[in-house]
Amino acid sequence: MTVPGAEYEELAHLDDLTTTGTVASGHTNPADYVGVTHAGLPTVPAVPGTQIDGYFPDTSHTNTNHGWNHDAQFVIRLPREWNGGLVVSGAPGVRAQYSNDLAISDHVLSLGYAYACTDKGNTGIEFYKDSKQPGDALVEWNERVTELARAARETVEKHYGQPADEVIAAGASNGGYLVRWQLENHPELYTRGVDLEGTLWSSDLNPLSALPSAIRGYEQQSPALVTAPGFDPASDFLWEYHYTVYWTLTQRIYIRELDPSYQGSEADYDYSQRPDAQEAIRRFGLTGNIGKPLHSIHGTYDCLLPITQSDRYAELARSTGLHTYQRVEAGNHLDGLVDAHPDRLVPLVPLLREAISTPS
Repeated sequence: MTVPGAEYEELAHLDDLTTTGTVASGHTNPADYVGVTHAGLPTVPAVPGTQIDGYFPDTSHTNTNHGWNHDAQFVIRLPREWNGGLVVSGAPGVRAQYSNDLAISDHVLSLGYAYACTDKGNTGIEFYKDSKQPGDALVEWNERVTELARAARETVEKHYGQPADEVIAAGASNGGYLVRWQLENHPELYTRGVDLEGTLWSSDLNPLSALPSAIRGYEQQSPALVTAPGFDPASDFLWEYHYTVYWTLTQRIYIRELDPSYQGSEADYDYSQRPDAQEAIRRFGLTGNIGKPLHSIHGTYDCLLPITQSDRYAELARSTGLHTYQRVEAGNHLDGLVDAHPDRLVPLVPLLREAISTPS
C-alpha cells in the first residue's frame, strides 16, 4: 500500500481499529483527544482492518507523535467490512491526527466507513511558528485537508478495488471550519459535510473580534461585556474555567499568527482597528458559498466560540439552499465538561455522530 504523495508511511493489520484496540496496540495517542468527549459516550465493537500512519513532505516539526518530530502527519483506517464510504477530517484546535479518534473515527468505523485524518500541518500552542507571513499556518490547514482527501480517495480505491461512493467531510471546532472551507473551495472531493461548532473565520467576525470583550468583561466583573460577543448569560458558571484555560491563551496565540506586530494585552485588542489581521484572515476566510450539503451543529452554551458566529455562517450559506443548522440548548464547546456539569450541559458529540450517520 502506498498513499499518494506520502513521504513516509507504516502499515499495520489490526484486530481492532477503534480506540479500544489502538490504545492497546499503540496505534493512537490518547493525549490527542483528552476532553473532547464525555464519559457517557458509548463504545463500539471491535473493527478489524488496516491502519496506515505516515506523513507528507513538510518542513515543520511541531508534531512529536511516533517520535517522528514531523508535521503533516496523517492516519488512514480501512475496515475489513467496508460500506463504500470515506470520512475525511482535520484535527480540532491545535491538536494532532488522533484527536478525533473517540468522537468520529470509532463511530464511523463501526458503520463500515474508511476514515482519514490530518494534523493540519502544524500543531500545539506555538503553531504560529510555522508561518513566514501572517496567516500562513491557517492557509496550510486547508491545503493539508485537501491533500489528504485526494490521497485517501485514491488509497481507498486501490485497497477495495473501487472508488468510494460517499465521501463525508466531518470535524469540530477548527476542524469544523475546515469542513466549511472544503465544501466552499473543493466540493468536488465530497458528497456532503458535517461540522460541530465550526470556527467562523471571516474578515468581519472571528475569534479575534469576540474574545477580547469576554476577557475584559471577566477581568472587570462585567457580565455585559462577557455576553456582548454572543456568549449566553446562562453559561456564566463556565466563565471562570474558560477565562483561565482558553480565552486569554487562544487570543494570544492567534494574535501571534495573524497580527504579530501587536504589542498590547489580549483584553485591549481591538480587531476593528487592526487592518493587518483583517488582511491575513481574508486569505483563508469563509464566504458561505458551499457547493455540497452541509449540516452544522452548535451549542448555546459554547464559551469559546459564541453561537452567534454559527448563526452568522447560517446567514452566509442560506442562499445556497445546501445548509442545515442545528442549535442545541445548553451544548458547550467541549463535551469533557459534561462530566463536571452533568445536570447543566448537553453533550454534542452524539449529535455529530448522528448527523454523520444520517444525511439531512
